[in-house]
Amino acid sequence: MIYPVILCGGSGTRLWPMSRRSYPKQFSKVFGDKTMFQDSILRFEGPGFAAPLVLANNDFRFIVGEQMATLGVAPTALVVEPTAKDTAPAILAAAMYLEQIDPDALLLISPSDHSVPDAARFRDVIARGVPAARAGKIVLFGVQPDRPETGYGYLELDVGGDAGLDAATGAPVALRSFIEKPVIEDAENYSVSGRHLWNSGVFLFTARTIIAAFQCLAPQIPPLVQRAVSLAKRDLDFIRLDRENWDEVPAISIDYAIMEPTQNLVVLPYDGKWSDMGSWQAIWREAPRDADDVATFGSATAVQCHDTVLRCDTPGQELVGFGLDNICAVAMPDAVLVADMSKSQDVGKLVEIMQAKGAAQATEFPRDHRPWGWFERVSLGQNFQVKRIMVKPGAALSLQSHQHRAEHWVVVRGTALVTVRDKVFRLGQNQSVYIPVQARHRLENTSPENLHLIEVQTGTYLGEDDITRYQDVYARA
Repeated sequence: MIYPVILCGGSGTRLWPMSRRSYPKQFSKVFGDKTMFQDSILRFEGPGFAAPLVLANNDFRFIVGEQMATLGVAPTALVVEPTAKDTAPAILAAAMYLEQIDPDALLLISPSDHSVPDAARFRDVIARGVPAARAGKIVLFGVQPDRPETGYGYLELDVGGDAGLDAATGAPVALRSFIEKPVIEDAENYSVSGRHLWNSGVFLFTARTIIAAFQCLAPQIPPLVQRAVSLAKRDLDFIRLDRENWDEVPAISIDYAIMEPTQNLVVLPYDGKWSDMGSWQAIWREAPRDADDVATFGSATAVQCHDTVLRCDTPGQELVGFGLDNICAVAMPDAVLVADMSKSQDVGKLVEIMQAKGAAQATEFPRDHRPWGWFERVSLGQNFQVKRIMVKPGAALSLQSHQHRAEHWVVVRGTALVTVRDKVFRLGQNQSVYIPVQARHRLENTSPENLHLIEVQTGTYLGEDDITRYQDVYARA
């Protein structure tokens, strides 16, 4: 069986403001009714594939669990990294975990934010790599370029002459070198050379092969990761790696730790469509477009525009582009991006500039996703804050108290089960309750529909860390 190992790290800053550190792009619905993460899970379903192992950091564990449950897919494991350590330690942890389950496990390493429209075709190419992986090779899948691209790394293959590769039936070939993102002149040469492929970052190997590679090429990492895996603890539906040992693991990418120094890597070409969805230009290229090559999303309207992408997903907000050429314009409730399409690869640099000036929009969304639902800030002033809260059916906030603020809840839709000190009662639409400072309280939704309410906070300190939890169904107390 092939075990898909889905990596959920990364901050997706190049797709700001839709993607931010608090809610990166893989969890968003860019096209259609599924997120990029969900598409990645479904891409590797079918004969020969086991249930996926998903690696996620602590902040995203409930989002991952919820999005998998929506698909009806139960993972082999959902492994939680205490802190982000880049891809090498995460992949090694997955290999060591799966080796305990299946000593002959084949791991297919895949990012969670790529687009592969023809999943069946991609699975066929993966199947062609199985014999080489079983024989102890590390198989890297490269994509045949259909244009010069400066946003991707390239693979230079060890093939002679200008005959190129037969991607339809070709066997894995040796790699001559990795090439970082090139300048446009080099990219133009690579796209027609017949011996250069885009680096997809998708790998196939056995658990034994990659563990042995780490022991040879990065021997300081396996003992620490092995202890973190051996001492991992189950927390609800998650496997938590041991924090004490994980904190000592150096942060390093799989490319630098293993793939570039190894002599045991072969490349298998894929000639179908693929994108890492790493810029707004990539979104524009993959999106349905009109006769003027304009792509619109949500409540966006284009008039006399060309080669442009407009996106507005906020209810009640309209984005109108008039006379635009080669522009990406993205409107969110708290931030708007307007950029030349050719500069979209550099949007991540804008995020760094905003972080330096202290702009919360650089990394945080106004909507904060929690295991029980979400809340978003409506208004913030001196000693007060107004939030809109949604609680999912069957969900409950922790039994908690606040030292510095009082709260007033007004139900606008649904029915709430409320605990305040020693009293438990129900609130329906248009009903409200006051929560005094330091009073223990809980909010629950025992009904079959989403619960919506408005919360007004008043006090000297309104930070999210002013919470003392006494009981919590999500093990956060």
